[in-house]
Formats: sequence, structure tokens, C-alpha cells
Amino acid sequence: MIQSNQQMAGRSQFGATVRALPVQKESKVGFYLVLVALMFEFGRPQDFLPPLKIIPFPSLIDVSLAVAVFLSGKVSFTNKQTKLWICLLGFMALWVPFARNNYHAVMLFKDMTLYFFFYLGIVTFVNSTSRMHKLILMWLAVHTVLAVNGMLHQGRGVGGWLGDENDFGMEMNVAIPVAFFMYQGATNKGSKFLYVVLLAVFVMSLIATSSRGGFLGLLAVAAYCWFYSPKKIMSLLLGLCLAGLVLIAAPQEYWDRISSITEDKTMEEGTAGQRVFTWGIGWEMFLDNPVFGVGQGNFPWAIGEYMGGRTWQTKSLAGRQAHSLYFTLLPELGLIGVMIFGTMVYLNYRDTRAMELVRDPLRPASIRKDKADIADSELVRASLYGNAILGGMIGYLATSAFISTLYYPTFWIMMALAVALRNTTKGYAASQSHVLSANNMPRVTPWMKPRPVS
Repeated sequence: MIQSNQQMAGRSQFGATVRALPVQKESKVGFYLVLVALMFEFGRPQDFLPPLKIIPFPSLIDVSLAVAVFLSGKVSFTNKQTKLWICLLGFMALWVPFARNNYHAVMLFKDMTLYFFFYLGIVTFVNSTSRMHKLILMWLAVHTVLAVNGMLHQGRGVGGWLGDENDFGMEMNVAIPVAFFMYQGATNKGSKFLYVVLLAVFVMSLIATSSRGGFLGLLAVAAYCWFYSPKKIMSLLLGLCLAGLVLIAAPQEYWDRISSITEDKTMEEGTAGQRVFTWGIGWEMFLDNPVFGVGQGNFPWAIGEYMGGRTWQTKSLAGRQAHSLYFTLLPELGLIGVMIFGTMVYLNYRDTRAMELVRDPLRPASIRKDKADIADSELVRASLYGNAILGGMIGYLATSAFISTLYYPTFWIMMALAVALRNTTKGYAASQSHVLSANNMPRVTPWMKPRPVS
């Protein structure tokens, strides 16, 4: 009995000692690097201030992120998207010595590797809904600057991969659903007004591009936003207000260009006809190389050979891009690339839909009284972010049917957000399971359930 009391006292003393030990705070350096990487990759200050191009800041920041990830001791390759990306990088590396144009193959392999470092940084350091919120706010701020600059420059981006108006229009279609769902989740009038203004700015910036593909992508985004909105009447009214703004502000030249989408001249002699002709060559290229393709970045170098003397209105298309995400993917990376990319798209969809965790996803946190309802607010935000991220991917995939965006950072960074959101929500739901009420328990899907400990 005495020995038992002594043991209990010892355990009590040990517990007190453990509680007295200071908790080591997590370094914020990695997260700050993520924010800086986002600014340089999407905001592109090096194009606003050309002297910054002397130093390759984006590459240096991505490499620094990779170093920070490995030094943090938190690096993980368990996510399925991460494993698929490693497989894709391995496949692209194998193509480098065999591609028709080795230089383009190796440069795209380098770019995709740097994007992978950026991806790892987000997955590793965006490990809470609070950080996710800050990252999305930063992302919106950067895209607001891009949008204002685009309206001031006839719908053109700042430069680099955002220089062309069609590419810039795609990026605006990615930004629109993010602003929309942030508006849906805003709990005060000031925030709601701000997000409505951002939404209007993104839409008007897209209109400034006069991109017909961007217009079709906008229709897909609008349908998605309405379908996933829990307040459909309010969303319809907001959409009508934005449509009215476009009708008032868009010049007649814009409507003339949009109406030309279905004209026979456009389909037979214009850019649409040229795209269809190019896609036909790309399909032939794929049929000749169905499994492995012709190598990343090599469509422009192979199309001249596959034209076999054919021309488009007396002009050769040798050196021309496919002008489609899908007709870049098929001929360049073959069925292997299609399976990897398609699986990534599915997993991203699955991860964002896994955020449907509460029965009333937009119930304001201010009306909640007990601990269960307060804890539930984090899951509300997760559901909101899931809708926003998936909407951005819809904008990307729809608009990219008409432009070659496969190797742009947009999809790959949105995928990082989807993975980070899934990981943080899974961890949060597990940590709060003792607090959440029965009515608001997460509807945890099989891929989010914790694995049994052996």
C-alpha cells in the first residue's frame, strides 16, 4: 500500500514536471516562404519591376521551400497526389534524353520539379484552417492586383505565362468562384461587400480579355457556383446583378466577338477552325504514340512532321502549340500521362467533397452557444474552402479546353490546396471528436477515417 502511494506520488510529480515544460512553438518561416512563393509565381512582381529578373527569385524561393520542408522533419510522401506527382516527374525525366527537342523537355521537367517543391511547401506548412484562410486571402489579394492591371492593359496579364489574354482569362475564371464562396461564408457586412467587389473586379477583368474561351469557361463557373450554393435564390440575384453590370459595362465589340463563336467563318477560317485542325493533328500524333506520347513540350516540334505537307490556309503550323490542355496531354504524355493527370483530378474532387462535413455548412458561428457548435465553426470554414478550391479547378479545366495550360502552375497549386485542406480537416475532426455534438459530427468518408493502430 505504501509502495502504491509512492508510485502515485511519483506519477503525479512526473505529470507536473511534464506540464511545466514549455511547449515549443512551430516555426513560421516555412509558411512565410509559401506566401512569398505565391506572390512571385502568381503576382509576378519581377514583371512589374524588370530589374528583379536579374535574380531568379521564383526558382530560389521554391528551392528554399524544399530545404525548409526537409529540415522541418515533417516531410511526407503518403498523400496519393504526392505519389502520383513523383511518378509523373520520373516519367518526364525518362523522356529528356529521347525527346525530339531535349531542351524543351528538360526545361519543363525543371519547372514541374520546382512546382513540386512549392506543392510540398503548401502541404507541409499550411497545416491549419487558420493558415489556409490566410493563404486564400493572400491569393485573392494577388489576383486582385492582377485583375486591376488586366483591366488597365486591355485584358493582358503582367507577363510570363499570364501575358496572353486567353491565359489571363483562365486565371480570372479560377479566381471568380474563390471570391464567390468567400462571400458566401462571410459573417459581417463589411466582408460581404469586399468579396462582392472582388467578384465584380474579377468578372470585369475577364470581360476585358474579350476571350471567347474565357466566356465559355465563365458559364461553367457560374453554373458550378449556383449549383453548390446553399442559398440559391440569393446567388441567382447576385448573378443577375453581375450580368447586368457586364451588359452595361462591356462594349459592343465584346458582344460582337462573343457572338462570332458560332459563326461559320470562325469555325472554318478563324481561330476556332485552326484549333480544330490542330487538334486533329494532335489526335494523329496520339494514335501513333498512344502509351508514352512524344515527350513534354514536344508537340510544337512534332506537329510539322505529322502535317505531312498539309497546310492551314497555305500556312504551316510547325512550332504551334496545341491550344488545348487535353490535346497537349494526349500527344505529349500519352496514356500514362492521361492516367496520372486524370487520377489527380479525381482525387482533388474527392478531397474537396470530403469537406462536406456539417449538416448546416453556412450556419453563422455567432449563434452557437455550446462548445460543440463553436468547435464546429472550423469545419464550416473547411467546407467553404472545399467549394472554393473545386470551383477554381472547374474554371481551370473548362477554360483550358482552348489553351495550352498543362504546365502552368495553376492546377498544381490548386491541387496542393486540396491536399492541405483534406489533411488539416482530417486532423482537426479527429482532435475535436470528443467535443462535437452528435448532430454536427463530421460525415467522415472512408478515405478520411483514421487507420487502426496495430
